[in-house]
Amino acid sequence: MTEEEKKLVNTFETKLRHLIYLYDELKRENAELKQLLHMEKLRNETVQAEFKNLETNYTNLKTATAISLNGSDVKETKLRLSKLVREVDKCIALLSE
Repeated sequence: MTEEEKKLVNTFETKLRHLIYLYDELKRENAELKQLLHMEKLRNETVQAEFKNLETNYTNLKTATAISLNGSDVKETKLRLSKLVREVDKCIALLSE
């Protein structure tokens, strides 16, 4: 093999190793991205569940408030309102992460 051919083979091998390295890095980054997307999906599902819970509590509170205004237990309505406020805080905290 001539000196020029040896240099050419050496250059090819170097570039091939670099290409393999880039491919491995791309696979690793792709796996990390998939993991991040999965974690974000789980977070989104948690927020949606919390929001659904919040909607239910709000509906229940509106009903309790209407009953309370008609002479029923004001203390119970205040407790439900406090719970609703805590649920809103929890949703805000989840969305702020």
